[in-house]
Amino acid sequence: MGLTGKNVEEKIWNFLICKGFSKAGAAGLIGNLFAESGLNPKNLQNSFEKKLGHTDDSYTAAVDNGTYSNFVKDSAGYGLAQWTYWSRKQNMLEFARAAGKSIGDLEMQLDFLFKELSEGYKTVLAALKTATSVKAASDNVLLRFEKPADQSDAVKTKRASYGQTYYDKYAGTGAAAENGGNIMGYTNSSLVDCTVKSPNHSGQRTHKIDRITPHCVVGQLTAESIGGCFTKRSVQASCNYGIGKDGRVVLCVDEKNRSWCSSSNANDQRAVTIECASDMAEPYTMNTAVYNKLVKLIVDICKRNGLNKVLWFGDKDKSLNYNPKDGECVLTVHRWFANKSCPGNWLYSRMGQLATAVNAELGSGSNTGGTSKPATKTDTVTSFPATPFTVKVLIDDLNIRTGAGMGYAVTGHYTGKGTFTITEVKDGWGKLKSGAGWIYLGNPSYCTVQGAAATNRTYTVKAGDSLWAIAAKQLGNGSRYKEIKSLNGLTSDVINAGQVLKLPN
Repeated sequence: MGLTGKNVEEKIWNFLICKGFSKAGAAGLIGNLFAESGLNPKNLQNSFEKKLGHTDDSYTAAVDNGTYSNFVKDSAGYGLAQWTYWSRKQNMLEFARAAGKSIGDLEMQLDFLFKELSEGYKTVLAALKTATSVKAASDNVLLRFEKPADQSDAVKTKRASYGQTYYDKYAGTGAAAENGGNIMGYTNSSLVDCTVKSPNHSGQRTHKIDRITPHCVVGQLTAESIGGCFTKRSVQASCNYGIGKDGRVVLCVDEKNRSWCSSSNANDQRAVTIECASDMAEPYTMNTAVYNKLVKLIVDICKRNGLNKVLWFGDKDKSLNYNPKDGECVLTVHRWFANKSCPGNWLYSRMGQLATAVNAELGSGSNTGGTSKPATKTDTVTSFPATPFTVKVLIDDLNIRTGAGMGYAVTGHYTGKGTFTITEVKDGWGKLKSGAGWIYLGNPSYCTVQGAAATNRTYTVKAGDSLWAIAAKQLGNGSRYKEIKSLNGLTSDVINAGQVLKLPN
C-alpha cells in the first residue's frame, strides 16, 4: 500500500495504526524495535560486523545479490526486529524474494513482521490491538515476541521508556499529531526513569526551546522525591525534569509546557529546567552520577529539539541579551533572576565544563564563549600504559562507538559499569577486547586506567548451568553474560556440560 510519513519512525507508526494497533500498542512495539535496531531495517547485529567483514549496507547488498549465501544460518541478528533464529530468517528471505524487495526494505519488513504476529503470535497481536498501557504493551513484546536473553526489570523499564517517547510524540491530537509530532516540545526524554507529574505549569510554551537551566534541589533526594516536591498546587513551583542522587531521571512537566522553576516567566518559556540532587549547603555539591546524567540529558534535549551547540557565556547580561542562532542553545542559571545561590557554586563553577562535555557529545567542539572553568588539558588523560590494559568504567551509559573518535557512529550500546580490557589506543580512544567498539578514555569522570590486563580465568560448564547463572556466580552480575558470549565467540546462549569458557576480567 506504500508507507506514509516524513521519517522511518512516523512511517512505522502509521503502518501499525492502519493495521489496527492501539496507540499504546504501537508505541510499545516501536520502543522494542528501537531497542533492537535503532529502527534501521538494514541493521546487522553490531557484534557480527567484524566477524563477517560487513557493514549494514554491504551485508544487505551481498544478501540481495547472492554473493553472501549464509544469511539464514549465520546466527546474526538483522533488521528492525533483529531476526536471528534460522527459520525466521529463512521465512523473511523467502518473503522478500517473493515480493521482489531488498532484504533491507522497510515496508517489506513491516509486512513480514505483521505476518509473523498474525500467524505465530496471535495473542501478542491481540494484546497490542487493545493495549491501553505502553508499559504493558512493551513488556508483552519483550517477553513474548522478542524474547532476548536479558529480560530484567531494568530492560523492561528502558524499553517501555522508549515506547513512551513515541507515544508522547505521535499519540496526541492537534498540530503535534498532524505534523508527525516533529515540532518544538512534543517529545519527552527517553532517559526518564519515572514520572511524577506536577500541576504547576503554564501550559504550552510561547517560545521555542533555546535555553537550558540546571538547578540544585538542595538535598540528596531520589528522583521520585524530587517529583514529590512539586505535586501540590500550593508549592507554586515545578521543573521539567529532576535528576535523583543516583542519576535516575523524573519527568515532572512535559517539555512542551512552561515549568515554574527559575523565577522568570521569560526564561522558563524558552528553557528546559532541570532540578539536580545536591548537598544541602553551599557549594551544593552534586554526585558524579548526577553530573554525568545531566550531561546526557542535555545532549538528549538538544538532539530532539534540533540544537547542535550549547553556549555558556558566564555573564548574565550577555547571556540574556544574546539571540541564539539556529541550532544554538544558551545555558542560564536561577541566580540571575532571584536572590538565590542556585545552582550552587559547585555546578556554577563547572558550567563551562558542562557546555564543553555536551558539545563533545553533539560533535560541535568546545567553544563555549564562557569563563567559568572551561575544561583544560589537565582534565584530560593523555598517557596510557602498553596494551593490553584494563580500565574501570564509572558510569552506566558510556557510549561505545564504531571507531576512535566522535565522528564515528555510536553502536547503540553502553559498557555499563565494570572493568574492561583495552587492546588498542588511538587519539585517546580505547578499543574494547570484546570487539564491541571503542570508548573514550580521556575523561577520568567516565573511566579510570588501572593497569596491565590479567590473564583470563576459565570455567568448566556443569550440567544445568546457564550463561546468566555463570555470570551471576563468577562475575557477580548476571547481565554480564554477554561478555562471556563475546569473549568466547558464542553466537547463541546454548552451552554444554564440559565446555570450557574463558571469563572476562
